[in-house]
Amino acid sequence: MEAAPNLAHIAEKDAALDEVVARLRAADPNGSRAATTFRSTYDQLYDGQHTGRYQWEDLYKTEKTHYGTLIEINLRREFNDVIDDGRLLDYKVNGHDIDCKYSHQFGGWMLPPESFGQLLLVCTASDEHSTWSMGVIRARDEFRREGANRDGKVGLNQLGRENIIWLHRDAVLPPNVLLQLPPADLKAIFDNRSGQRRLNELFRRANNRRIGRNTVATVAQQDDYMKRVRANGGSRTALAKEGFIIPGGDYASHIAVAEKLGIVVPQPGEFVSVRVAEAQPNSPQSVELEGRWWRVALPSDPVTSSAPLLPGTVEGL
Repeated sequence: MEAAPNLAHIAEKDAALDEVVARLRAADPNGSRAATTFRSTYDQLYDGQHTGRYQWEDLYKTEKTHYGTLIEINLRREFNDVIDDGRLLDYKVNGHDIDCKYSHQFGGWMLPPESFGQLLLVCTASDEHSTWSMGVIRARDEFRREGANRDGKVGLNQLGRENIIWLHRDAVLPPNVLLQLPPADLKAIFDNRSGQRRLNELFRRANNRRIGRNTVATVAQQDDYMKRVRANGGSRTALAKEGFIIPGGDYASHIAVAEKLGIVVPQPGEFVSVRVAEAQPNSPQSVELEGRWWRVALPSDPVTSSAPLLPGTVEGL
């Protein structure tokens, strides 16, 4: 049986919608800019450096509601090369007004009566599931769900949700590593009273994972949290005695080390910790550091008492 046609493609031609979709897709083809914006908005609300919070459930109800306002502002700032202030609605893209709507629950966008007939940028995200989505739709009357709340707002019906043109759907959110660790590891990290010891324990336990700058701030809870990573007395110094190296994504030389070792490559503002062991020269997935060859250590490998310095760490990186 032939599949039913997608009604988004048989609706009357909407040149404004097509232009907005094309402009936004061209501005962020792989979604990295939007993904970073969703991640930073979560971190902005958590304010982990001062509160120690790192998950959605830690937020107050008013803070959760505020996420929608913040993501609207932060997307406008990130995409200021594409998005202007709207005349009647939140944004203007390619000369067309478009409203930004966020819901923590997929499909939960509540629209006032004046939204119908307008272009909408609808988005949702889940830190727990490390996903985000963003799409564009013209809120036609036939997409209106029956029944409204006390404010007269109403959601999209199933037909409406099916007609969203997705810029990115269930895309990967930059990781919140603290949500990915087992409870026993989290307890071992946060049971330490010292910020430096908490950070050392994080790097011991979160091996071969992308650890963002905000996670470092949340665990250290100190103004000079980045200093706590570095080789001049920070985690790189303490864990070198246990065979760990901690490449950072802000340095091309560190990225090259991660690539040669075959580990997760840190992105800008991120770190990856890994325990290493000596390797045969030029062996697969190995790297030469300080005149010796190294590979990722196996659980059976003895702990080396002195891991090599990463390029540049002699200057305290």
